[in-house]
Parts: sequence; structure tokens; C-alpha cells
Amino acid sequence: MISVCLVDDQTLVRQGIRSLLDLADDVKVVAECADGAEAVEQIPRVRPDVVLLDLRMPKMSGIDVLQKLSASNDLPPTVILTTFDDDQLVLAGLKAGARGYLLKDVSLEQLVEAVRTVAAGGSLVAPAVTQRLKAGAGRIQNAFTSLDQPDPLTERETEILRLLAGGYSNKEIANSLRVAEGTVKNHVSNILSKLGVRDRTRAVLKALELGIV
Repeated sequence: MISVCLVDDQTLVRQGIRSLLDLADDVKVVAECADGAEAVEQIPRVRPDVVLLDLRMPKMSGIDVLQKLSASNDLPPTVILTTFDDDQLVLAGLKAGARGYLLKDVSLEQLVEAVRTVAAGGSLVAPAVTQRLKAGAGRIQNAFTSLDQPDPLTERETEILRLLAGGYSNKEIANSLRVAEGTVKNHVSNILSKLGVRDRTRAVLKALELGIV
């Protein structure tokens, strides 16, 4: 069972997401927080497998929550809940440690799959938002460690990085390219190493910054 903590100051949003997640047999909401300060207090205590986090909240913003929990090594895999007018905040949130982002009008299938993906160690880059993020990627100074001049990627690595930016999982990439999933994992590891980043989300952000995707 995947345990989830919902962090959003809008009661109706939390109730709606909880209702959707209740329909999944393998997901359970174990905590709800109405602001960032409450999240910082509850999350280390509850230790959920996944956090669904709003960015615009009273008392403490979602960015502050990410930074504070990251600093104390208490940040579970976290997905930002966003709307289309949050481009700059989403980028800041990803760079502060979030594994990805979801639009607030997400479908049940997308929501549950997102929770499963990040719980399994993956990351999310929603294609519907990626194009809008490209325009803002260069306007935020990098807040995470990466190489200023990464090693050149091979043609196949660039192809896989573009698929990562499209939100595809290793399995989906493997099926698309007709190669073994282990081969894709090896390519992803090489991509992270060459870009000097620690996870897939930061690899996509770096790729946006460099104009690779």
C-alpha cells in the first residue's frame, strides 16, 4: 500500500484528490495538511511514501516546505500540484527537490499512475506543461548542482532524454525504441552522469536549459 500525504490549503481540492485516490486499491491517504507549516511538522512524523504538494499556501509556501524538508533529509518523493499560471514556481519547486508536477485537473488514471511512479523512484514531467516551462527555464538561476559544460550526449542518449522530457517511463521508452528496459536504465544513468545531475527531473531541467529538448 502506498501512503500519501495531501498538502493544499483548499479543502475542496484535498477532498477531491482524496476521493480519487480512495478508488485505487494500492493507495491510501494517511495525512492532510492545510498549509506549509503543518506539512513541515506532520510529514517527518507520518513519513508518507508520496507527498502531493500545492505551492501557493499561507504561512509557508510549497517551495519553503521542499527546501526545509530537503535540508533535514525528511523529504519524501514529492509531486507538485500546479495550475498553468505557476510556471516559475514549478521550476523553482523542481529545483528544490520535487520529483515532478501534476495539473490540478488531473484524471484519476493520471493521478494514480503519478503516485505509483514516484513511489517506485521515478519522476514526472507532464508533456502538457513542458512546453510552457521551456520559456521560463532560463529565467531561474540553477539551484542544484550540475555541470556547466556537460559531456556530449550520444544520439541515442539525446533521443532518450527527449522521451524523458515527454514524461515517458523507462518501460515505455524501451517499448518505443524496441530495446530492453535494462538498456534504457543504463542510458539514463549515463545521461545523469554526463549532465552532472542526480535524478531524471534535474536532467530534464538541464536539457531545457541547454536547449537539448
